[in-house]
Amino acid sequence: MQISHDIAAIVTGGASGLGGATAALLAGLGAKVAIFDLNEEAGQAHAAAIGGSFHKINVADEHSVLAGLEAAEASHGVARVLVNCAGVAPAIKTVGKNAQAHPIDAYRKTIEVNLIGTFTMISKFAARLSAAEPVGEERGVIVNTASVAAYDGQIGQVAYASSKAGVVGMTLPVARDLAQHKIRVMTIAPGIFLTPMLMGLPQVAQDSLGTQVPHPSRLGKPEEYAQLVQSILENPMLNGEVIRLDGAIRMAPR
Repeated sequence: MQISHDIAAIVTGGASGLGGATAALLAGLGAKVAIFDLNEEAGQAHAAAIGGSFHKINVADEHSVLAGLEAAEASHGVARVLVNCAGVAPAIKTVGKNAQAHPIDAYRKTIEVNLIGTFTMISKFAARLSAAEPVGEERGVIVNTASVAAYDGQIGQVAYASSKAGVVGMTLPVARDLAQHKIRVMTIAPGIFLTPMLMGLPQVAQDSLGTQVPHPSRLGKPEEYAQLVQSILENPMLNGEVIRLDGAIRMAPR
């Protein structure tokens, strides 16, 4: 699918980080971009900067998602592209200090946002898109965000790794489900990227993390994630697959 001025796109977690870079790239290619995020201040500012729209949406809340899709369509028309970047990343061990068990609420929230939230966006987005006319040989494309933690989850990442493994696991069956509607589904599993969370670390810590990557031996740039999104959108044979974007890293236990 070639991105042009008549293509509408939705990016969850689009206020900053991977989603922010993707929203900017799509807007730069001419797409009408709707940012779904809970960070209203950053989201409004980024939407204004790229000429898009902002919608304060909680992907873990079905009613919020439905309201956001309705508002985005009213602004830009039916969306052909969905990029799911919204997520949370707690660091909690299965059993912590003083024999403290992992809080179930924290585990549940991670699954609700990263996994159920992703699927809620997919299902509600695809249901609306399925009624639209195809553009060429397809109606649209969905790109999800997993993580290398789905395969190499580290100590303290049990909730995060579980949620991202779920995103990996849903990719092929959802692609098969949506094939009859001519909607492609792909997932990117990033390695260590320079997101707002990592940008808060001291430079020496950032450099240390970057040296763990075989090549290029640095942190990934959000723009490189966005570049892969563009490649996926433009290549019609990419469907039902997970692509690791990680510089060949395989995460150590800690």
